[in-house]
Amino acid sequence: ESACPLAEVTATSRHYVDRLFDPDPQKVLQGVIDMKNAVIGNNKQKANLIVLGAVPRLLYLLQQSSSSDMLRTECAVVLGSLAMGTENNIKSLVDCHIIPALLQGLLSPNVSFIEACLRCLRTVFISPVTPVQLLYSVRDWDTQLLPSTQLHLSRRSSVKGYILEHCYHQTVLFNHGAIQNIAPLLNSSSPKVRMQALKCFSVLAYENTQVSMTLVNVLVDGEPLTQVFVRMMQRDKPIEMQLTAAKCLTYMCRAGAIRTDDSSIVLKTLPCLVRMCSKDRLLEERVEGAETLAFLVEPDVDLQRIASVTDHLLAMLADYFKYPSSVSTIADIKRLDHDLKHAHELRQAAFRLYASLGSNDEDIRKKITETENMMDRIVSGLSESSIKVRLAAVRCLHSLSRSVQQLRTSFHDHAVWKPLMKLLQNAPDEVLIMASSTLCNLLLEFSPSKEPILESGVIELLCSLTQSDSPALRVNGIWALMNMAFQADQKVKMEIVRSLGTDHLFRLLSDPDPNVLMKTLGLLRNLLSTRPHIDQLMGSHGKQIMQAVTLILEGEHSIEVKDQTLCILANIADGNTAKELIMTNDDMLQKIKYYMGHSHVKLQLAATFCISNLIWNEEDGSQERQDKLREMGFVDILHKLSQATDPNLCDRAKTAMQQYLA
Repeated sequence: ESACPLAEVTATSRHYVDRLFDPDPQKVLQGVIDMKNAVIGNNKQKANLIVLGAVPRLLYLLQQSSSSDMLRTECAVVLGSLAMGTENNIKSLVDCHIIPALLQGLLSPNVSFIEACLRCLRTVFISPVTPVQLLYSVRDWDTQLLPSTQLHLSRRSSVKGYILEHCYHQTVLFNHGAIQNIAPLLNSSSPKVRMQALKCFSVLAYENTQVSMTLVNVLVDGEPLTQVFVRMMQRDKPIEMQLTAAKCLTYMCRAGAIRTDDSSIVLKTLPCLVRMCSKDRLLEERVEGAETLAFLVEPDVDLQRIASVTDHLLAMLADYFKYPSSVSTIADIKRLDHDLKHAHELRQAAFRLYASLGSNDEDIRKKITETENMMDRIVSGLSESSIKVRLAAVRCLHSLSRSVQQLRTSFHDHAVWKPLMKLLQNAPDEVLIMASSTLCNLLLEFSPSKEPILESGVIELLCSLTQSDSPALRVNGIWALMNMAFQADQKVKMEIVRSLGTDHLFRLLSDPDPNVLMKTLGLLRNLLSTRPHIDQLMGSHGKQIMQAVTLILEGEHSIEVKDQTLCILANIADGNTAKELIMTNDDMLQKIKYYMGHSHVKLQLAATFCISNLIWNEEDGSQERQDKLREMGFVDILHKLSQATDPNLCDRAKTAMQQYLA
């Protein structure tokens, strides 16, 4: 029974395809129009037609010079509709070489045919099917089209706008003179063409130094391109134009082509973007304005300071949480409904901009935390359903957590650590990285949140981060443990060692990522501080720790890593019983001797400190240790170092020498 309906569909589908081969062009046109109506919104019908071979025939008709403009346009519309189906459909279309055919169609003088080709191309480019296949076609197309005649230039620019937005193949277009081709269109008489050209530049310049550096020197009718952009940001220009021009200048500035103190940035771009954040702008404009401004000021503290006092920006951003819509009348109910659905995008943008503004300056951070209900908003942002809002809220929190003042006050008052810990339970990596960085700051010794966090079982959580595949998460996990171990009591230290497991701790000491290694050494150094702790830890794990120290001092490591390792050794040398692990290890003593004669002062200092601790007078057995080290030639080395040019090294060597004289 069940086979019947399918056979029926296929039969009617075949009838559509057969009509494409009719010798009468009028009947073919009617057939294509009927097919268009049959496939709209009908994925099954689309799949059937593709299986029955409609695509090659439609492409053939589209490319025939004998086909009428109307027929060619209708073919492009049907192909566009087929492309709207499943990813498989798009793959079939690409396999039939639809892209070169559509690109060729853009050279036609007929505007409605061009638009149909454009729409179809855009649908193909937006699809998630591997862009690599698509890009080759674009590259061939560029080689043929761009260097060729200037014909239909204005139309081609809009094509580039469409395609560029989706395949970001900036370099291909750049290499074929896209900039020189598109620049004159900024003065076109058609507003649509001007806008497309401007959008094209914003896509070309984004995070692209090569393009940005070129744009600075481009002239449009004798006027520098940057001035054209500045003119397009004037208040009487359409908002979309102002915003896109501001994006172009922002991207050029971030790519290093325009200085951050240039008047086009400070006096024009920055104020234009702040205007976009006003509550009478549309939701999309407020979102894009804030996101772009966040990107512009991110690396530059002066721009952060200027922005924070422009037009009451901090208060304007507070409205992002209160007034999702600029529509006050009930008349535009559709708009109101849309804005309420997208209000989370506003919150995300506000958090991102707050994070950027507060990333360096203590006063700005203070102002942000004092903005009405700010900490409550961040706390609720951390548990929103939208992952993007959670990420932006935690970025904002991270930015504010760089402030000692805020850690001591508002962070504590609002128990920010609770939602933060919850966020760390099962979040994607990018959220985890930000959240764990923030946690590192909350675990600094002066932070009042440190105690309650310790009691909440955070050690297990951090230890699990150190086992992550992501180096950034391993670094943050170990960094937080390092902060936690700083001046901690013995109970906390032993809990860290137990939870981390000695095997894993030593695995981290051979981690391929140098940052992980540095932080692990920092953790070890904090664990090995104060004598009873040093003796206890060396008593239980001395052999392994000495082995790790040996491996690092023998390995190919940076000066910083070796310095940190020698500092750990100096801490061990400061223990009562732990000292013996060095004194009975001649190999280790030879290494200390080697580093005392090293070409790098930092390492000489650290190695001398080790010896100083071993021969210190007031302690049991100091006489025997002094004698052994004298026999090994250490006194001669100290004598030599006491004449060193570096004053610190000279002092340290003299102090050590005095132990022998006392």
